[in-house]
Amino acid sequence: ANSSLHKVLKITLPKSWKNGPTSKILNQFVESYNASDLGQTNPLIAKDMHLALPHETDDPNRKEDSNIEEINNIIPSDAITYDVIDDRATIWVKHGPSTSLATIAAEKQRKADEQKAYLERTVACAHFGCNQRFPKGGPYPPCTHHLSPPVFHETAKFWSCCPNKKAYDWDEFQSIPGCRTGSCSETREDEGGAEFLGGCDLREQMMAGKENRGETEESANGTSSSLKSIEDFNKSSNKLDSVRNSLAGIGVEVELFDQVVNGIEKSRKDCDVTTEMGKLFMTSLKAVAAQQQRIS
Repeated sequence: ANSSLHKVLKITLPKSWKNGPTSKILNQFVESYNASDLGQTNPLIAKDMHLALPHETDDPNRKEDSNIEEINNIIPSDAITYDVIDDRATIWVKHGPSTSLATIAAEKQRKADEQKAYLERTVACAHFGCNQRFPKGGPYPPCTHHLSPPVFHETAKFWSCCPNKKAYDWDEFQSIPGCRTGSCSETREDEGGAEFLGGCDLREQMMAGKENRGETEESANGTSSSLKSIEDFNKSSNKLDSVRNSLAGIGVEVELFDQVVNGIEKSRKDCDVTTEMGKLFMTSLKAVAAQQQRIS
């Protein structure tokens, strides 16, 4: 699109417009545009335009392609302005006819039905790390996957067959390449085995290896570690991930955070790193509070 033909219009809406259809805003913009010098050479027709919320990548100089516009970004012409446009929002006027709430709802339903049908006629590969879907019963596409389950231990994420490749966010973890090649399958060789492992599971494996070598080791409370439930693991992991990200946001080095977490894991056998980190933070905050009281 020719950026020299673009126009920015700031509108303070009358109160009555907020409870009216968004088409009023579109008509107001088209009227203002056509009254300007731009409209004399490039007049707009309201029925051939529509309003839309900007994409994250929207740029006035971006090549416009209405065929790839997400249905969720289009503002229906018959929607109530107050319901779909926030105060001080930025909206775009784009080429292409307006659409209605009913049309958008029908399109969303069509896409949902297509997705449901796709999931019903396909199956996900059972191999670890392969996210491909394929028709039930085959044909089975080539597959790159991992041999063993993933390990989610506090902030670290890695595949148990590739322990030297660790990640600390989900996208980075997902990008770790598989270590085996073959064909997709609807079943795993270890059907019924663990879907993922936690830090406790790794310690149990190490303890089992020591027992096989005639060595013994007990946890701090004298009992063997047990497999975390999915709920317990997720709560612990999510809490530490949230704290780590929040501290990074205020300038704390994540390497320092990870060093402390790893130190607790090595020195304690109870796997409750979240509680220990909480105690450390509480001690530090109390020390700062006491210092502040002395100063004041």
